[in-house]
Amino acid sequence: MFSLVRSRARTAALALSAVAALAFGTTATTGAAAAPAPAPVPAAAKQGPTSVAYVEVNNNSMRNVGKYTLANGGDNVFDVAVIFAANINYDTGTKSAYLHFNENVQRVLDNADTEIRPLQEKGIKVVLSVLGNHQGAGFANFPSQKAASAFAKQLSNTVTKYGLDGIDFDDEYAEYGKNGTGQPNASSFVHLVTALRANMPDKIISLYNIGPAASRLSYGGVDISSKFDYAWNPYYGTWQVPRIALPKSKLSPAAVEIGGTSQSTSAALARRTVAEGYGVYLTYNLDGSDRSADVSAFTRELYGSNAVYTP
Repeated sequence: MFSLVRSRARTAALALSAVAALAFGTTATTGAAAAPAPAPVPAAAKQGPTSVAYVEVNNNSMRNVGKYTLANGGDNVFDVAVIFAANINYDTGTKSAYLHFNENVQRVLDNADTEIRPLQEKGIKVVLSVLGNHQGAGFANFPSQKAASAFAKQLSNTVTKYGLDGIDFDDEYAEYGKNGTGQPNASSFVHLVTALRANMPDKIISLYNIGPAASRLSYGGVDISSKFDYAWNPYYGTWQVPRIALPKSKLSPAAVEIGGTSQSTSAALARRTVAEGYGVYLTYNLDGSDRSADVSAFTRELYGSNAVYTP
């Protein structure tokens, strides 16, 4: 894979080791009961692009997202926190895809009161990213509309059960064709996103703009571009406008890895975001260290303020 693609400590590796503990044909959402919705939070006063933070929960706590505020005004630096990542797995017995959580993702969800609710109470949206897992199942190869809709139901059930704010699609590591699965087709992702949006009309659906699914957004006269709330560049340290028919306010051509992308590059990408009128700024791999210097590099450009870290 091209060297600019993120080098993650893969959720997939842990997920594979946990598969044996699952009963085939079951999903992570069986018996889901709705979590209480957090109390409404007034909109943040800050002006500028939406800031997004992916967190590798194999190694770090979601709580870290809430530890950064702007020195001027005290508003949250980050508006959206992404749990990285659940997996789309494949049941070779039933020949169907199912949603899987490794032990670290499951821990975050089971401890929503301490890992998720504190962020939501601050006004930060919490979204679950879903990633391929080397088993042949992906968003782009559901064999039928019924199969795609069934997986969409698993996703929306999870959002309801754990009181989440939405779903993020990351079409990597599916290994299409493995375990006798099909290759990407034109209809699969359209059916999936259409069903998911119908299931959760008021929640976030975002697109990590990579993989076969990202280039298959229309089928049979239906274009799902408008069903996404956000789409972002997947290559850290670069500028690349996602090729999707969304307004600039919903796009992040900039992508940075906190601690991995230089502060000068982060600042330059933030300046360009503002100058060209884009509405989102994507960051990846926020950890538990004091990263206020790295974060300030882009907040000064986006919001005119340094960032403050409060342990």
